[in-house]
Order: sequence, then structure tokens, then C-alpha cells
Amino acid sequence: MESEAFSVFSDKYFMEQAFKEALKAKAADEVPVGAVVVCNNQIIARAHNQTELLNDVTAHAEILALTAAEQYLGSKYLDSCTLYVTLEPCVMCAGALAWAQLGRLVYAAEDDKRGFEKIGRQLLHPSTKVEFGILQEPCSQLLKDFFKQKRKA
Repeated sequence: MESEAFSVFSDKYFMEQAFKEALKAKAADEVPVGAVVVCNNQIIARAHNQTELLNDVTAHAEILALTAAEQYLGSKYLDSCTLYVTLEPCVMCAGALAWAQLGRLVYAAEDDKRGFEKIGRQLLHPSTKVEFGILQEPCSQLLKDFFKQKRKA
């Protein structure tokens, strides 16, 4: 059996795809957060933060990815899907994940200031499974470097 480190369908692989989205956000001078939605081992949606581009405070990577996935599936429910996101979702995004009845959430870096876990997992749908820490270091570092550069400017 193939080990997870070498499987194209591993959590690490899908988080790497979310990280690529975060790099697109950084290149666009957006807060570098990326997300992908996976269903049946297939990426059905990709997104990154676009709050500056769209002049919309709700244009978080998670919200954009959910919308694209729901359109792809023709359903507002994502109970058979996994969302991979490079930063712990905020309370707004956690609420959207709950309404979408997301099956599984995997996030890389914790958000000590605005992450939903500060309030608790009760913000998510009761059947949503949560995992975190995959690619935590590079995702955290990308955000730290971004904000450090912003403070210099």
C-alpha cells in the first residue's frame, strides 16, 4: 500500500494545492490564504482571498471555495466534501461551513486572534470532522512574512 506521503490523494497533497492558492493571494497583495474543496478524491473548487480585488469583506478563500463547490455539485450541502484551507477559518467562515454541512475541515495554521476555535467547534455542523496542522509551518510563515512586510510599508 502506498504511504500517505507519496499518495496523490493525501491530506498533504491537497493542502499543498491550498498553499498554491495562498501564494496566488500573496501575489495579488491579498492576505495569503488559500482553499480547495475535495469530493471523491477530486478537487472540485479552488479559491484564495479576494477581499481587496472584490472590495468585499466576505470574499474569504473558504467562502469563495464553498460557493464554487456548491455550484459544481448543484447542491448547497457539502457533507461528502473536505475543505482544505491554509488558515483556521474565522467565525464567519465557520458559520458558512456549518450551513453547508461540510463533511470534513482540514486547516494548516491556527489563527490565535480570529479563529473559530476560540469560540468552539459548536460553530460547525455537529457531523463535521476537524483536523489541523498539516503544512502548519510553511502556511504560518507565509502569513507572518506577509504581515511583517505590510508593517514595513
